Amino acid sequence: MSDKVRWGIIGTGKIARAFASALKDTPGAVLTAVASRTLESAQRFAAEFEVEWAYGSYQDLADSTDVDLVYIATPHPMHAQNALLALHGGKGVLCEKPFAMNLREAEQVVALARSKKLFLMEAMWTRFLPAMAEVRRIIDSGEIGKPRQVFADFGFKADFGPEHRAFNPALGGGALLDLGIYPLSIAAALLGPVASVRAQAEFGVTGVDVQTGFTLKHKGGGMSMCGCSLLARAPGELTVSGERGHVRMNTMFYKAQSLSVVLDDGSSRAVHTPFIGNGYVHEAIEAQRCFAAGLIESPGMTHDETLSLMAVMDDIRRQIGLSYSSDDPDAP
Repeated sequence: MSDKVRWGIIGTGKIARAFASALKDTPGAVLTAVASRTLESAQRFAAEFEVEWAYGSYQDLADSTDVDLVYIATPHPMHAQNALLALHGGKGVLCEKPFAMNLREAEQVVALARSKKLFLMEAMWTRFLPAMAEVRRIIDSGEIGKPRQVFADFGFKADFGPEHRAFNPALGGGALLDLGIYPLSIAAALLGPVASVRAQAEFGVTGVDVQTGFTLKHKGGGMSMCGCSLLARAPGELTVSGERGHVRMNTMFYKAQSLSVVLDDGSSRAVHTPFIGNGYVHEAIEAQRCFAAGLIESPGMTHDETLSLMAVMDDIRRQIGLSYSSDDPDAP
């Protein structure tokens, strides 16, 4: 087992199942433990994915001597406290997006990881897909010229009841935290840190945003136009435009398997960028690489980037008038 990275998963919902499936396709990974709020749920998950240890409390997994890295797959408001729990237990952490509910929470988690010199990364899997690596390569090659503009969107019609986490404010519901983080993170990855943001939103009956649009100005120059929606099936594309052309991640950019490049001389070409398994494999590979190298963060998703993006999300929420109970300064 010394050549394996032993994973534990906190949570047994849809995203936990997707990541557990991905670990089967991840070289050097073994899923050794899972934890849920009830032992029965953990045992069902463990039986399905052939996991050795099933725990009825998150603390038990954090204390386990059979886990190296923990994947946090609980509802949004629990991300920070679960990450802190795992870090206090001496585990490295890969935490689902949004990394936390606000900047205050995110700073607490990052500070602990840094003080304990433990690996910590936001699970922004889009950043580690082969398609994103190819977009970066094309930009760096100068083929489309200096990148000046990004368009990115993510939206679908959420046919859920008001109690579903997508609409439930107690579970961090809303389009921005669930979907908007994708275009925001990718725009910043490609054009650099955000200098300023302007946002507008439409709210639903439960009091959370069901559509949000925001425009970013980047410190190094360039602008991004981003949108997210729980009401509309958006194209889900990412387009980066430069002085001599553009590159587009086609069809649901967070799962893109092809790119198109169009230049001002009239030429165009397609690039195939298949990913491994269900796509989550690539972020798991990166987490394992960093863990094995003794790194506490990934150069592809640094702590400072996560904190910067959380500050932008806080700013957007202030502008559109969206708050959660976790924003109370006296919240635990």
